[in-house]
Amino acid sequence: MDIGLHIVSFSWPGAPSSIGPTLAAVAAEAEAAGVSDLSVMDHWFQMEWMAPATEPMLEGYTTLGFLAAHTETVTLGLLVTGVTYRHPGLLAKTVATLDVVSGGRGQLGIGAAWYEREHEGLGVPFPPVSERFERLEETLQICAQMWSDDDGPYRGRHYELAETICEPRPVSDPHPSVLIGGGGERKTLRLVAQYADACNLPGADPDELAHKLDVLRGHCDAVGRPYDDVTKTVVSRTDPGADEDAFFAEMRRLADLGVDTVIFVPSGDPVAFTRRLGGDIAARLRDL
Repeated sequence: MDIGLHIVSFSWPGAPSSIGPTLAAVAAEAEAAGVSDLSVMDHWFQMEWMAPATEPMLEGYTTLGFLAAHTETVTLGLLVTGVTYRHPGLLAKTVATLDVVSGGRGQLGIGAAWYEREHEGLGVPFPPVSERFERLEETLQICAQMWSDDDGPYRGRHYELAETICEPRPVSDPHPSVLIGGGGERKTLRLVAQYADACNLPGADPDELAHKLDVLRGHCDAVGRPYDDVTKTVVSRTDPGADEDAFFAEMRRLADLGVDTVIFVPSGDPVAFTRRLGGDIAARLRDL
């Protein structure tokens, strides 16, 4: 089982001047711990259920570019890009640039977007959910075309591109990995089966997760794709240092369900938290 690290808060002592050095320190500890995936959110306001919207929040792709310069091995992505925030042609170019400057470590994490307050606050259109999913599918198609040898036009219901030029091409072979976030059974998991290399499923309840994975398997069968080709990830807020036996029992349940990567959210001091993931904990997780 691989380990991911997802940074959701930048409300650190001494912020904002401390944010850059702290991020660099977290990145160093993540590489030392053997973390495979390092991600931040794609939000403009902090999420209200976690902290006031006015708490510090960084723009995601600028942050990933900073992290690319401070790492050598981890995959870098947003968990996940809201499809409404960036025109798909510009998004494809942004992720390609991240992939090039990081030496092939860029990832497109994407979803249908949900945080209406930040859309309204910053003047970003927030269409109905059905339209957001239509835009999500077209965005996935546009990214695939821009990262291919096809520089021709793209014409969809919501987007029209006269030329899909993207030079330099991504250095990942065949392209940056695509992760779709969410657990919607009719739309999201169908898009995972059809377009994605990985998925991020909400929650870690074993029964619910088993059901979502069965639904994903059905969608993969319907499009003729091997189910095992999709990397399955979940976010866990369990502190590995709180109750070690309970922690590893939970991780074993996830591994038995077929989860490939567990993504941890630092609590408290993010540098110390990431350091705790290293050593014996990381080794035991990789053995699951």
